[in-house]
Amino acid sequence: MTRESTLKPFAYGDIFAGATLLNDPNDDHAGPGRIIQYNSDLTEKGVLWTEGTSHLVGGLKFGPDGNLWAFDSNAHCVLRVSPDGQQLPRIHFADRSFSNCNFAPDGTVLMGEHLVGSESRFPLGTTLSHVPGTEVFGYGHVWRFKLDGEKVAEYETETTGGMTGFLGCTTSSLASDGKTLVYSSETGPTVFQYDVEANKQLPDLLSFTPESRQMVLVATHRPDGTLLMIKAVSREEFVMVHLSADGDELKTFELPGPGWATIAPSLDDDVILIGNFFAGALARYDLSTGKLTAQTEVGVERSLAGIAQYEG
Repeated sequence: MTRESTLKPFAYGDIFAGATLLNDPNDDHAGPGRIIQYNSDLTEKGVLWTEGTSHLVGGLKFGPDGNLWAFDSNAHCVLRVSPDGQQLPRIHFADRSFSNCNFAPDGTVLMGEHLVGSESRFPLGTTLSHVPGTEVFGYGHVWRFKLDGEKVAEYETETTGGMTGFLGCTTSSLASDGKTLVYSSETGPTVFQYDVEANKQLPDLLSFTPESRQMVLVATHRPDGTLLMIKAVSREEFVMVHLSADGDELKTFELPGPGWATIAPSLDDDVILIGNFFAGALARYDLSTGKLTAQTEVGVERSLAGIAQYEG
C-alpha cells in the first residue's frame, strides 16, 4: 500500500500529533510512522509518513529554527521536519533511545534517553532495542548535543524505571533559568530535577509513596515558571495538577477518564493540549473552566505519543 504524505507548510497555530499506524500483528508498538497536522480547531490538514522509523513516533517539539523534532526511541531515530512540511535529512546523534528534547539558551539541544536497564517486570508485546554492543536497553541519561549532532555532555540522571522497570527519562521540561531540567520516568512515583549547568542531581521536586500507588505520567513548565503534571490516582482516575515551581499543589483538574499521558502548551495560556494514549484522543483543555473545548481522534489506540503547536 502506497502512503502519500500530504503535510502542508506550517501555519500559525497548527497542531501536530505523533500517531504511528500500529499494524504489526507481532509487535504492538510497531508500524508506519505518522505525524498528523491539524489546524488550531483540530480539523485535520495533512499527514507525514515518516522515513527511517519502525515504532512509535512521539516527543514532538518545535526548535528555535522552526523545525519540528520527533523521535522513534526504539529505532534510535531523531526526526526533523521543516516548516515547509518536508522531512529533513537524518542527523545521527547517538545510538540511544531518545524520546524527548529541550532547547537550551546556548543553542544546544538536551535529549532524554527513554529506556533504562535490561529487562521488563511484565511480559511485553514489543521487542525493545539494545544499546549496540550491550545487553541493556539504555541508561536513562540526558545528553547535550550541538544541532549538527556533536556530543557536548552526558548527564547521569537518576530514574525509577516506572511500573515496567525499563522506563528512563521519558519526558522532560527545561525551566526558564536554562539549567534546571524537570523530568520523569513514566508511571513512576517521582518528578526529578537535574542541574545541567552544575552537572548534578537536585532534590526531587515531588515523590509519592509506594502505598499511595500514584503514578506520574508527564510534567511540563508553564510560562510563569509553574508546572502542569498529569498523574494516575488509580487505574480509572487520571488528574492534571498545577504545581508551583517548588512542587506545591496549587490546583487539581479532573480529566475525563484514564489514559491521558501527553501534554503540550498551546498559544493560549488558558488552554493546554492533552493526548489520551489509551483511546487515541487529542484535545484542547480549558484551564479556566476545567473542560475540554475540542477533541479529535487519531484513529489508533495506544499510538498518540507527542503533541506540539506551531508558533510561527
